[in-house]
Amino acid sequence: MNQTYQSQNVIERTLMSDTAFDNLTTSVLILDQDLNLLQLNQSAESLFELSEKRALQKRLSSLVPGWRLLEPLLVDALADSRPYTQRQAQIELLSGDFVTVDLTVSPISEASDAALIVEVIALDRYLRIDRDNVHREHQEGTQQMIRGLAHEIKNPLGGIRGSAQLLHEELESPELKEYTSIIIEETDRLKTLVDRLLGPNQPSELRAGNIHEILERARKLIELEAPFTIGMNRDYDPSIPDVWIDTDLMFQALLNILRNAMQSLSKSTNPTIKLVTRTERRFTIASVLHRNVLKIDIIDNGPGIPLELRDNLFLPMITGRPDGTGLGLSVAHAIVHRHGGIIEFNSEPGRTQFSIIIPLEIAPS
Repeated sequence: MNQTYQSQNVIERTLMSDTAFDNLTTSVLILDQDLNLLQLNQSAESLFELSEKRALQKRLSSLVPGWRLLEPLLVDALADSRPYTQRQAQIELLSGDFVTVDLTVSPISEASDAALIVEVIALDRYLRIDRDNVHREHQEGTQQMIRGLAHEIKNPLGGIRGSAQLLHEELESPELKEYTSIIIEETDRLKTLVDRLLGPNQPSELRAGNIHEILERARKLIELEAPFTIGMNRDYDPSIPDVWIDTDLMFQALLNILRNAMQSLSKSTNPTIKLVTRTERRFTIASVLHRNVLKIDIIDNGPGIPLELRDNLFLPMITGRPDGTGLGLSVAHAIVHRHGGIIEFNSEPGRTQFSIIIPLEIAPS
C-alpha cells in the first residue's frame, strides 16, 4: 500500500499540472519504459502537429515518421540511466515537412510509469524570428525611402495633368487632342502606381470578419479574372471564429497573393491553387509570443519563385514577369504587417506556399 502511494506520488510530481506544462515555450514529452507517450504540452502538440487525445499511450514513431531515427537515443538513455543530447536533428513530420531541433533525453530515476523526459527546442522558429526581425527592419527602411520618393513624384504629376487638361480644352484639332489625352491617361496611370507604392494610408477599420467569406470573395474574383481554368481546392477549418480585422484591407492582401499565384500558373498543365485555414498555438511574431494565431495558406503548383528574387520578394518593384509592377506582394506585406502579422513563403518547382499569419484576435460578440 505504501509503495503504491509512493509510486503514484512520483507520477503526480512528474506529470506536471496543465497550467505550468502548457505555458512552457520548450516542447516537452514524457514517455514510459516502452516509449509510449504519457504526456505532452501544447508546444509539443504544435511542433509535431499532434493532438494530445490522439497521441497518448502510443509510440511517437507511429505518429511522427522522423522520430524512428531518434529512438536509439531514447533506448540508450534508458539503458545507461543518463541524459543524452542531440543537436540540430532533422525530424520529418506526418505532413512531409521537416523541423530542425535540439533535444535532450533525461531518464527519470525514481520508479514510476514515467521513464523519460524529452525536451525539444525548435531551431526553425528561432531562425525564423531572427529572419523576420531583420526583414521587417529592412522593409520599413525601404518603405520610408519609397514613400519619400513617391511624394516627390506625385506633386509634379498633378501639375502636368492640370496643364494637359487646360491645353486639351483650348485645342480644336482632334489629332492634337489625342496627344493631350495620352498625357492625361499616362499621368493618371502613374498617379495610381504612386498611390500603390505609398500603400494603405487610411487608419485600419477593425470589425468582425469571417475569414472564409473574405477568402471566397477573393477566390471567385480570381476565377473570373483567370484566362484559363484553375482547380481551386479548399481546406477550411470551420471552427475558426470571426476575427477582428480590417476586412477590406485583408481582402486586398489575399487577392494580391492569389493573383500572384494565378499568374504563375499560366504555363502549368494542371493549374491548381489550394486554400487552407488553421489556427496555431504559441506562435512568436516580431519577438511577441501570441497564444493563438490564424494561419492562411495559399499553395500553387506552379514553377516556383526564382532563387534570385526570394531575398527581396516583398520589396516594391520586384517581379519576375515582364509586365508586372512588383507591387502586389509589397502591398500585401504592408497590410498584413498592419495587422501585427507576417507573410512567409516556401517555394520549389511544383509547389509554392504563401502563409499569412496574424494574431487571432476574436471579434467581440
